Order: sequence, then structure tokens, then C-alpha cells
Amino acid sequence: MDLSKKLISPNKLFAGATYYLPVNLAHRDTLTKYEKLPTDLHNDAADASADVANEVAELIKQKAAKGETCVLGLASGTTPVGLYKELVRKHKEEGLSFKNVVTFTLDEYYKMDPESNLSYTSFIKQNLIDHIDINPENVFFPASNLPVEQMYDACVEYENKIASFGGIDLQILGIAPNGVIGFNEPGSNANTHTRLIVLDTKTRMASAKKFNGISNVPRRGITMGIETILGAKRIVLLAIGEHKAPIIHETVEEEIDIDNPASILQHHENIRVVVDCYAAAALTRVKTPWLVDTCDWSDEHMVRKAVVWLCQKAQKPILKLTDQDYNNNGLSDLIAHIGSAYNLNIRIFNELQHTITGWPGGKPNSDDTNRPERKDPAKKKVMVFSPHPDDDVISMGGTLLRLVDQGHDLHVAYEVSGNVAVSDDYVSRFMLFHEQLTEEYDGENPKHMDYLNKINTFIKNKKDGELDIPELRKIKGLIRRMEAKTAVLYAGVKPENIHHLDLPFYETGAVQKNPVGEADVEIIKNLLQEVQPQQIFAAGDLSDPHGTHRVCLDAIFIALEQLKDEEWMQNCWVWLYRGAWAEWDIDQIEMCVPISPEELMRKRECILRHGSQKEGAMFMGDDDREFWQRAEDRNHATAELYNHLGMAEYEAMEAFVRYWPK
Repeated sequence: MDLSKKLISPNKLFAGATYYLPVNLAHRDTLTKYEKLPTDLHNDAADASADVANEVAELIKQKAAKGETCVLGLASGTTPVGLYKELVRKHKEEGLSFKNVVTFTLDEYYKMDPESNLSYTSFIKQNLIDHIDINPENVFFPASNLPVEQMYDACVEYENKIASFGGIDLQILGIAPNGVIGFNEPGSNANTHTRLIVLDTKTRMASAKKFNGISNVPRRGITMGIETILGAKRIVLLAIGEHKAPIIHETVEEEIDIDNPASILQHHENIRVVVDCYAAAALTRVKTPWLVDTCDWSDEHMVRKAVVWLCQKAQKPILKLTDQDYNNNGLSDLIAHIGSAYNLNIRIFNELQHTITGWPGGKPNSDDTNRPERKDPAKKKVMVFSPHPDDDVISMGGTLLRLVDQGHDLHVAYEVSGNVAVSDDYVSRFMLFHEQLTEEYDGENPKHMDYLNKINTFIKNKKDGELDIPELRKIKGLIRRMEAKTAVLYAGVKPENIHHLDLPFYETGAVQKNPVGEADVEIIKNLLQEVQPQQIFAAGDLSDPHGTHRVCLDAIFIALEQLKDEEWMQNCWVWLYRGAWAEWDIDQIEMCVPISPEELMRKRECILRHGSQKEGAMFMGDDDREFWQRAEDRNHATAELYNHLGMAEYEAMEAFVRYWPK
């Protein structure tokens, strides 16, 4: 069974959260009038990757028909994984040949063993080269392990090798959230060539997950220069995910800025940008489509989106907006459609007010006409799915506490072990504790000590990029399991309601995981059949097609699709929360739960139980705040936004969007 064909398009997830992708090509010039680079929008990552793969395949075939070599520049990182997978599929299923293809990889870490699992050389081989019929002699990578005094000549040789093939025909690029292309860091000039470069801290932090901590990330890299990239006959920049949205907006719509290296691509005359709906979110035609063309104001969500935007732009609460505010900000046709600002303001104010509830499981014995959740049954069976062992308390800890306090039968299911996110140093502390405990009580167990010694020896001799042995992965998983259990026990969850699923897709031992499989879906189905909840909460991070959150959510969606005819499913509502990195836009929110100062402190206590994810956690991204700080700042910001729109003033709030199964 091909599970990839069963995944649900993000455009159909939410009744009130449609993504606006213009499809009227006759109006393209109007819709794209703010865009300085040709940009193609797609509903999801798969469609975007397939689009680029089709262009690459067509170029290869055209060149082959003429007896010519096709020279490709290849990007690394997570973005092109789907593209390379599609090219491999075309080779195996459609007969696409790469015998006339020459490849040059965009960048590499220095100093890096090309055979290391952490190298971009290995990445390109594992994801593309090893699966196609390309001549190995036509595959080129930047030199990465030469003495530094030889690197200048090696970089010149790489440039000369590109020139010897007549230059690059098609350069594939990804883009980092700070505008980095290849390893061309902010401040890189347009006249740069292949060179050794010191990596920016943000670039290194973005790679920390791959290297098991930023301290292990190389400080230097080799990259094609911007002039080298601009020398390609054709460039395609592929961007996936909402974390790329701000930089895509800057690159496509704003002026060239040396602090955003990707913006220099505006100099190229044969380029296009390909994005999924999430990476496109900050483009004018998506974020504020009323500024580029006439909108369909019969779409209720579009109306709410426009009013919230106007409040933020005019810095006024909803009920203080005037006809003039609408007219002066490109929304005169909205007022003409509605009739008056007064009527529109009242309507949107009430809609947003009705999203606020202190009863996330439904308020018993009340009129629930305008409440986001049903009043019956008064005491619900609730299932909270947490991708990692801490996402539940970080993302919806206040709501979790409220559900327990209000008497609902709450279950928490941790979908993966999370062992990859535990550092070796943190494990060593536990190992030392066990050794000391054994000595203290003079109860040495040879088998037990052999187990510990094996782990200690491995950690001491571990090489860069080496996968953890199963015994170490088990210890790391147990640490996270213990932390998760203590956190929700503190919140009042019953011990028997804590479920550790350990989904198989995650247990590769590496940062890169497998796609969702039948075994993953079956585990979730069995748990849902056992509990038969009336309410489900799940992490709704849809932007990263290769991330753990997305794979976990895909498994849940497939399970729900397969269970949709079950009687208990007819009375089960599904709510999606966001992770540690972002919150739902206020125009998308369908349930918002206020959190009191006392509840916020209790939520913090739950998060702090996850000691391995506290100081020096391995996967903090480019944000040095601890997870409890990020969570509280985000919850405060949501409450402030509601307050600025004219709602009641709360200490903090957690937001949810409802998912509607087919």
C-alpha cells in the first residue's frame, strides 16, 4: 500500500483556514506585480518538488536528443530531498537516463571526510547519485579535507572544471531563513567565486541537529560563490515550509540587500522561484491578496483575515475601525460588499470573541451554540498526541492542565522516543549516577555493569557522524520517557493513561527519518480503537514534509481516514495545536484557551521536568531561549494580540484549529 497517496492536502485540512493560491493565469501579471522574481506557487511540498523535477528531466532529455551534456548544479539540505526522490522515481519508473548528465555540488563542510554520513557528498550520493545511471566520473564535489594551504588552488580547480563543461546549465538552489544560498553568508558580494568561508552562527545552529549539537558543527565550509551561481544558464530556487516565508518575501519582493545574499539573484535573467503554500505565506498575493486584485468577499475567512490585517496596520481595535480606514487601505470593495464598517466590525468581533473559551472540553449544562466545543458529553475521553516527549506540555500545557482540572479522562500518547535529542554528555551524567549508586550499595551486577561499560566505551570513542548503538539509543529513549511521565503526572494525568508508541519510522538512529509506514499507522489505530476518544489533540505542524511532526501527523490522518466509519468516530472532534516555533495566525484560530498566571507557572513546571531539553538542548535552532521561555512568550503574544483587537485582556492564551476528516 502506497501511503504517500493517502496523505491529505493541507488546503483541505481546516474549514476556516484556507490557503489562497491564485489560479487565474489571465490575472498573473496583476497578482505578481510586487514580485521581482518569477515565482510559482504549489499547494504542497510534493507538488513543488515534482514541478522542479519535471523541468530537470525535460532539460536532460532535450540535451540528450541533441547529443549534448547536461550540467546540473545540485543543492544539499532537506529542501531538495523530495526533488531527488522524484528524479530517482523518474529514472526507475519512466526510464529517465542520466548518462549525459554532469553534476557539481553547491557546497560542503570543511574539514570533512567525504565518506562521513554528515558530509554533503554522502547526502548527494545517498539521495540521488547511488540510485541513477550517471557516470561516476561525471560527479564532482568540492574538495573538503585538503590542508588549508591547498584549498585556494582546489577552489580555482573547481571553477575551471565547471568552465570546462561550458558552465552549469541548471543550478538548483535552496535558501536558508537568513537568505544564505550555498554557504554564501550575509555580506557575501556578487563577485565571489568558489571559496573557503567561515560559517555564520545561524548557519551552524541550523545544522546542530544533524551534528548532535552546535559544538560539533564545522566552523568553515566550501561554497560556489554568488558570481559562480549567477553564471548558470538557468536557476531554480526551491523553498519549502513556513519558516522560509519571511525570507522568500524579502528575496522576491524587496530590494537587493547584501545582508540577504539570495536577493542578488534578482540580477539573473533566467530564474524562477518554486514554493509550497507555506513558504509563499508572506508574499503579497497570498498574505494580502486584496492589495493586488479584487477578492471574493463571500469567503468568510478572507473577510476575517482582511479585518485582522487592517487592525494591525491601523493599530486600532476592531470596533474602532471606520469606513475611512477601510477605504484608505485598499479595502473599499469589502465595505461596498458588506454595507458599512460598523456592521462588519461587530460581526468579526463576535466571531473572534466566540473562539475564546475557558472550557476546552466543552462547558457542561450551557448553551454551546457559539462555543468552539460541544457541552456533551460533559466528561470526555481526550487523546493528546505528542510527536516528541515534550511537545504536549510546551505547546498546549495550559489546556492540558485545564482538561485534567475539569475532570476529563485525559490520555497522552508520545509518538516517538525522542532519543536523538538527548546529548551523549547528558547520558554520561546518568551513567555516572548508576556507577556511584552501585558502588554505594555494593550490589554490583556483572551483566548490568557490562551493559553500562559498553555504552561508556562507545561514547568515549564515538566518531563524528557515527550512529548510536542500540543500547545507547535505548538509554536516551528511557531518559525522555521518564521526563515525559514525570511532567504529566505532575499535571494530574493518570499513570495508566500515559502511552509511549515508539513509532518505527523514527528509529533509524539518524536525524533523517523514514517516511510514514503501515506499522506506524497500525499502532495509532490500535490505540484509538482502545481508547475511543471524543476529542483528539495533535500537533498541526504541516510545513516540513520531512520533519518528525509532519510524519507523525500524516500517520494520524491516515489512521483517522481508515477509522472514519467507526461509530465512536462520528462523535470525535480533532483539534490541532502548533509546536514550539510558531502559533496559528489569529484569523485561522477556532478555539483559544486563556491561561491564568497560576496555570502558566504550572505549565512551566511541566516543561522543566524535561531536563535533557533544558540548558544546551541539542535542537534549539537559531533561538537561544529555553523552551519554557519560548512557550510563555508565544502564549503572552497571543493574548496581547486578542487584547489589541479589543477582546478581554488575559495573561496568556493557547490556540487551536479544528481538523475536519473527510
